[in-house]
Amino acid sequence: MKENQQWSSKLGFILSAAGSAIGLGAIWKFPYIAGVSGGGAFFFIFLLFTILLGLPLLLAEFAIGRSTQSDAIESYKKIAPDSKWYSIGYLGMITCFVLLSFYSVIGGWIILYLVKAISGELNGLNQQQFGELFGATISNPLLSVGAHLVFMIITIAVVAKGVQNGIERTSKFMMPALFLLFIVLIFRSITLEGAMEGVQFLFYPDFSKLTSEAILAALGQSFFTLSVGVSVMLTYSSYLPKDSNLPQSAISIVGMNIFIVVMAGLAIFPGVFTFGLKPDAGPVLLFNVLPTVFNQMAFGMIFFVAFLLLFLFASLTSAFSMLEIIVSVIAKGDANKRIKWSWIIGLTIFAVGVPSALSFGIWSEVSIFGKSIFDAADYLVSNILMPIGALLISIFVPLKMKKSMLYSELANGSSLSKGLFNTWFFLMRYVAPIAIFLVLLDVLGIWKLLSR
Repeated sequence: MKENQQWSSKLGFILSAAGSAIGLGAIWKFPYIAGVSGGGAFFFIFLLFTILLGLPLLLAEFAIGRSTQSDAIESYKKIAPDSKWYSIGYLGMITCFVLLSFYSVIGGWIILYLVKAISGELNGLNQQQFGELFGATISNPLLSVGAHLVFMIITIAVVAKGVQNGIERTSKFMMPALFLLFIVLIFRSITLEGAMEGVQFLFYPDFSKLTSEAILAALGQSFFTLSVGVSVMLTYSSYLPKDSNLPQSAISIVGMNIFIVVMAGLAIFPGVFTFGLKPDAGPVLLFNVLPTVFNQMAFGMIFFVAFLLLFLFASLTSAFSMLEIIVSVIAKGDANKRIKWSWIIGLTIFAVGVPSALSFGIWSEVSIFGKSIFDAADYLVSNILMPIGALLISIFVPLKMKKSMLYSELANGSSLSKGLFNTWFFLMRYVAPIAIFLVLLDVLGIWKLLSR
C-alpha cells in the first residue's frame, strides 16, 4: 500500500525541517561549545559559516531532493546514473545511524531529568549535589539504557506513522510549543539581576579567545544545527510539490535556526552569570549548571520543567529526520514496509547506542583514540562524517547538475534573481568545497604536517 509521501502544507514542511535542524545542536551543543570557545567570537564565526556555507548547502540539498522526488540513494542515481555518486546517500544514512545512536542517549537523559524535576527530586540541590546526581544518573546502566530505549520508541512510533500523520503532525505541535516555552524562559532569564553580563558574553566577540579548534567547532556546529551534509534535507525536500519556494523555505529554516541559537543563549547565559557560575562547564551545562540556576529562581523548578520539555521536543524533531532518511530508502513509499522497517531499524540503532549509554558507567574505562565511546561517536559524526558529506555534496551539485537546470529548479515557485543565483552558485562551486576541505585537513592533522 503506497502512502502519500508529501507534506500537506508549506508550514508543515518548514516546521518539520526546522525541527530537524534545530534539535540538540542549537539547544544542547551550541551553548556549551560557545561557553568553552569564548562566547561572542564563536557565535560570530558560527553565523558566518551558517550563512556562507550552511545556507548554500541547504539549498543544494533542496534542489537535489525536489528535482528528483526520490530518496537519498535514488536521487543521486537519477542525476548521475552509472556512477558511484549515490554513495553520498549511503554515507548520509550511516552518519544518521551513528548520530541517532548516541543522540538518543542524550534524549534519554532529558526524559530522566524531566521525571526527576516533576517528582520534586531536584528541589533544593546545590551545584555539587547536581553534579553528583548527574554522574550517578548517567552511570546507572538500567536508567541510562532504559531511558535511551524510551526515547527511541517514541521516535520509532512517530516515524512509523508516515510523513503527514507522524512527522508533520507532531512537528506542528512541538515547534510552536518550543518557541512559546523559550519566550517564557528568556523573559525570566533577562530580568535577573546581572543578566546583562551573560548577554554580553554571547554577543561581544573576544577574538583573543578564538582558537583553530573553536573555528573547526563552529563549522561542525553550522552543519550539525542545519542537518546538512547527511542528505536529511534532501529527503525532506523530496516530499515537496514542484511549485514550492525553495529559497524562501531555506532562508526561513536558517533564520529560525539562528533565532533558536540566540534564544538558547539568552535563556542560559544570563542565569549562569547572575549566579556566579561558569559558562565553560562543557556538555554538562544543561544537566548540572542550569538546574542550579533554576533552583535559585522563584518557581525555578517550574521553569526548569518547561526548559526540559522544549529540550525534549527539539531533540525528538531532530531524531525523526535521522530515522526517516534510512526508513525512506528501504520502505520506498510502502506504508506497511514503513511500519516494519521503522521498528527494525530503530531498535537496531538502540542496540548500537547501548555502548554509548554505558560509556559513562560500567564501560567508562573503554576508550577509542583516547575518547569515551560516546565522545568518539560524537567526534566521528560532527568533525569527520558530516564535513565529508557536505564536501561531496558541494562538489556534486556544480559538477553533475547543469547550471541552467539548477536555476530553473530554484527559481520555480520563487522570484530568485539571476544575481542571487550566481552568488549562490559561486559559493557552492568555489567557496564551500575549499573551506570544508581546509577544515578537514585540520581535523585529520594534515594541515599541521603541511605547515611545518
